[in-house]
Amino acid sequence: MCLSFLTALGAQAWERETIWPKGKMPNAQDGQIAAMTDESGQKDFKPEKHRVAYLEWFDAPSPEVRNGSCMILISGGAYECCCDMNYIKQWREALTKEGVQCVNFVYRTPRPVGLPIYQTAWEDGQRAVRMVRNEAKKRGYDPEKIGVIGMSAGSHLALLLATSSQTRAYQPVDKLDSIPCHINWAIANAPAYITTDGETGTPATRQGYGTDVKLSSVLKFDSKTCPMSLHHGGNDPYAPNGSTLVYRQLRKMKIPAELHLYPNNGHGAFGLERGIEFMRQMGYLGQLEPEVSLMDRFVSDSAQGQFLSENIWPEGKMPNQQAEQCQPYIEWHFPKVKKTNAIQIIYAGGAYSHNDDHGFEVTPARRYLNELGVTVVTMKYRTPRPSRESGLAKHTTAWQDLQRAIRIVKSKASSYGLDPKSIGIMGSSAGGHLTLLGVTSSKHQTYQPIDDIDKQPCNVQWGIGIYPAYTLIDGMDGHNTTGGNDDSAVHVPEFSFDLNTVPMLFIHGDADGYASMGSVKTWEKMRAMGIQSELHTLATRQHCFQRTASPGTGSYTWLDRIADFLKPRLKWEK
Repeated sequence: MCLSFLTALGAQAWERETIWPKGKMPNAQDGQIAAMTDESGQKDFKPEKHRVAYLEWFDAPSPEVRNGSCMILISGGAYECCCDMNYIKQWREALTKEGVQCVNFVYRTPRPVGLPIYQTAWEDGQRAVRMVRNEAKKRGYDPEKIGVIGMSAGSHLALLLATSSQTRAYQPVDKLDSIPCHINWAIANAPAYITTDGETGTPATRQGYGTDVKLSSVLKFDSKTCPMSLHHGGNDPYAPNGSTLVYRQLRKMKIPAELHLYPNNGHGAFGLERGIEFMRQMGYLGQLEPEVSLMDRFVSDSAQGQFLSENIWPEGKMPNQQAEQCQPYIEWHFPKVKKTNAIQIIYAGGAYSHNDDHGFEVTPARRYLNELGVTVVTMKYRTPRPSRESGLAKHTTAWQDLQRAIRIVKSKASSYGLDPKSIGIMGSSAGGHLTLLGVTSSKHQTYQPIDDIDKQPCNVQWGIGIYPAYTLIDGMDGHNTTGGNDDSAVHVPEFSFDLNTVPMLFIHGDADGYASMGSVKTWEKMRAMGIQSELHTLATRQHCFQRTASPGTGSYTWLDRIADFLKPRLKWEK
């Protein structure tokens, strides 16, 4: 059945298509309807005329941007209603602009009587995917470029469609049911009911924690499970640990995925731009543009004002001095126009064998933050690793240098008109491991005090870890042997997670041999401590994801995630 329908949004007539033949809808119940709440709330609404789930086809994208993909939009509403009109509008407008054909899928609610809470919606969902695939040629998109985006219960349904298409939700009713019902990718915002402490239709009663809290068994993760982008607020009662567990399972199956976790946010859909970047990176929006060198994008020090350099250690006072190691120092890069009294310390990676404080892991971020009005201190720490004869761990001398550098910055901040209580640290790879040491273990003394500067504490207010290496025991000195996915892959012992542990931002390539699960498990550990951190993983991207990147992808816009993370933490001058 097909008809034109004047939506409650007003000016546009869109095509509405019911998905079940008359009398063939499985598990029909008189108590259920298929309608968005803006429609069901009208005074003249007649429930008996809205029993059948439907698709609402929105206008096709313009020929200039059309890319042959289709997106099914799924509202949430606790399986009690379909209430996300604003999200449907936001998704439709943004995705249509990107060249994606959009279709709103409205399923039966409220929860069916005598059946699992999702059952009739899942039946409707599998039938809807078959219909969307069947419409591909007519509407001008590829039948193998069909994605879904959902919110809350709608994301639970999206995950059912993404992981469990090989399990029949209903018995065939006509020829359409011979068409496959798998989807090709999914964007799941705040998926509800996916851990066993909430799978019966409640918020996660134990916040997704506990060795006996698992992923719900209704998610089958079958052979047609597709790539996904998972988005979740860190304070969501429908626990974000559900999204981390889904991400972990996808990694075990070697399925590309992204995970975006937003600190202090509750239940909601966040980061649509990240979902679009995921789609672009995966090729769902057409061919990627050529990759561009990060260093070529940030070539000027025009935003830098005063520059100062100083050694970290006084002559003859360097602890555990090693003849083969470089001289450690810090450089102050003051912005021409200061907009905050905060200070960001940045340093590079290099496997603790070398570190380049003027390379692609440091200079672009320094220039970017100077442009925002932030003072940056860069650090060159001692490398290569201490000799075996010294008996020191690979990171010991670098850790000493970091603690001393933080103390120097604190001791001099006020004299430069800066705030000694607003300091963050940022490192990449081995530098990310060093950042975690600075964030989680600042109460650990790494050297004997040598002067008054060492009376300063060496704790900081935030950390930024860019593909941190060596964070889990299965990769403590190299690539992770299990991908960090196994329960045995726990944190390395040098991370104390002491009482001075502070929030972090993590950005990590999903395909990195220094596994992104190190960042994810650290995020989980911090959440368990009551510390809200932010995390973004990037599908298909490996170590040093940002060295070159295609415009419009997360690997290209990654510096903006740093700005997003810092802005609520810094006191900005007007």
